[in-house]
Amino acid sequence: MVVIGVTGNIGSGKSTVCRFLAELGAAVIDADKAAQGVYKPHSQAWQKIIDIFGTEVLRPSGEINRVKLAQLVFSNPKALAQLNEIVHPEAYQVVKERIENYRRLGTKVVALEAALLIEANWTTLVDKVWLVTASPETLLRRLTRGQKADRDEILARLKSQTPDEKKMKSADEVICNEGDINELHEKIVELWNKLT
Repeated sequence: MVVIGVTGNIGSGKSTVCRFLAELGAAVIDADKAAQGVYKPHSQAWQKIIDIFGTEVLRPSGEINRVKLAQLVFSNPKALAQLNEIVHPEAYQVVKERIENYRRLGTKVVALEAALLIEANWTTLVDKVWLVTASPETLLRRLTRGQKADRDEILARLKSQTPDEKKMKSADEVICNEGDINELHEKIVELWNKLT
């Protein structure tokens, strides 16, 4: 089994790459979705988050308001580091178990979509690291298109992320996603054919 870690900053096209990989036959694990269980009310991580960030990050239902939590941490590197220290170890275990389940099932290729694959030291879970990149201008255009998104908030999120140049040192493949979707699809098919 080959496990591909698909990573890149917000708006780079990780999800699109994973969608193409799924169409080609890969099983896909979305690290963000896998981590959602970590935020479950009254779990250990939930309690730690409340202890650090207070009850203002809670919805009336007791669930963590992840949008509000994101607004708090993306403009504060120390707060972001604290949140990552709580969430990453538990999410790692969930993802590791899912990969092992696919291994037991005889799955040939697994794609792990994880924005912080490199920063969280999750590269031990994968055989190949595919880094999806795009220029800051392209990212900003994609992230503000069709939304009433707060430009300053998006810029703060982009600024809080590790620059692509730094991530490239850990990447086996760098997929520049500046063109149209057909170009990206062709590139993924080409990389897939090298794998299988």
